[in-house]
Amino acid sequence: MCGRFALFATAEELACHFQVPLPFPIAPRYNIAPTQPLLALATAHDTPQPYWTHFQWGLVPRWAQDPSIGNKMINARAESLAEKPAFRAAFRYRRCIVPISGFYEWAKTGRTRQPYFVRSATGEPLGVAGLWESWQSPDGSELTTCTLITTDANTTMQPIHHRMPAILLPEEYGTWLAPETPLKTLSALLRPAPDSLLEAYPVSTRVNSPAHDDPSLIEPVAPLRGLFEE
Repeated sequence: MCGRFALFATAEELACHFQVPLPFPIAPRYNIAPTQPLLALATAHDTPQPYWTHFQWGLVPRWAQDPSIGNKMINARAESLAEKPAFRAAFRYRRCIVPISGFYEWAKTGRTRQPYFVRSATGEPLGVAGLWESWQSPDGSELTTCTLITTDANTTMQPIHHRMPAILLPEEYGTWLAPETPLKTLSALLRPAPDSLLEAYPVSTRVNSPAHDDPSLIEPVAPLRGLFEE
């Protein structure tokens, strides 16, 4: 599961990394949580050129009666995208990349839950594969939402959690966003990240509350006692 992440790369850094100019300023965020707006690079079958936008985190399918269903759809399992009614149309027609500076995951042993920050070993931004949808309310207003795709954990993540975000390599961004890419090719991109790509370290439990949003959340701390002990 991926339920919290940070994005503190500058607009210039993101434009350079993703090769798409960012037409508006962004502020650093250290604790982005579900239902909040997040930055995304998106395409659609009728808009093939990538563009920057914001989506609400938690996908609301077009057929949903109640938008609160999005609270349960912050993640989508890579293995079932083509079959799940909530995701299969978006998988085919509405894909996006969510830029992150890193994500949080909680390792659990008994009652101990230690948050970890997982980031690129080189400090570069990361691109997480996502899907987006547009939902229209009865009053005609439109809500655009997204979900982050998850896959099996790599070796770095396995001691912490059995799932991880589906992180795309820079050379795969264009393939993921291109409307004409076959589903089989898309599915092949949704695998565990290379083991050398990421590093993880324990951080403060202050990140447990979305009310906290400051640089101290990503500072390393000593792990809680009892974690991973036999």
